[in-house]
Amino acid sequence: MGSKATPSLSHTSVSHLLSEITETEKRFLSGKHERRDDVESAVRIFLEFLRGFEFFADLDRPCVTVFGSARFQPGHRYYEMARELGSKLANAGFAVMTGGGPGIMEAANRGAREAGGLSLGCNIILPMEQKENPYLDRFIEMEHFFVRKVMLVKYSCGFVVMPGGFGTLDEAFETLTLVQCNKLEKFPIVAMGTDFWDQMRTFGRGALMAEKTISPEDLDLLYGTDSTDKAVAYLRNGAGRVAKAGAHID
Repeated sequence: MGSKATPSLSHTSVSHLLSEITETEKRFLSGKHERRDDVESAVRIFLEFLRGFEFFADLDRPCVTVFGSARFQPGHRYYEMARELGSKLANAGFAVMTGGGPGIMEAANRGAREAGGLSLGCNIILPMEQKENPYLDRFIEMEHFFVRKVMLVKYSCGFVVMPGGFGTLDEAFETLTLVQCNKLEKFPIVAMGTDFWDQMRTFGRGALMAEKTISPEDLDLLYGTDSTDKAVAYLRNGAGRVAKAGAHID
């Protein structure tokens, strides 16, 4: 007597299911909806926040978030810089958190893992990317970019921004804006890859400061270096300064 075959999901059905999940945010941001649909979205967003809070509830050490492009491969100077940074952050007692994907994120997580530190990922569910990298001790997947960004910022006492695209720039400028507007403690923010970020500083001085859309001291919120030792020292000193001022960083 033959046994009944176990049903399996086809590639097409898996792709459709993933599309349904990843289009949740797109549908939410697509314009005005019925009140019932907006309430449903609000509940879904609340539950995603709650899942993130529970995931990070037992974090037992200060954490540094590293932002950067998913496109740099092993051997690239920025990949190797992030890998070395991750290792030195771990040796300094920090957990290392990234967006959980490939490239710079993988490199920083890899360095932390190789040094025996805690490597965390806060991934985003996308149709074609991005699969979590293999150097994560723990990771959580998010459906909404804005929920993910809150998690990447909320649990960290320092930040490193490395070269990247629109996503990295978004993360870097939102973090800077939160500090500038006193919505976030003045945690240290390091820009590594000075060839890349010096062009942004030129734009900041030549356009933003020239038009007085930012103040001169706003540029000082971003500390630039290519030295992993200087980066870690700046992060330690900055996090310690905030802690002495009374902010809770662990």
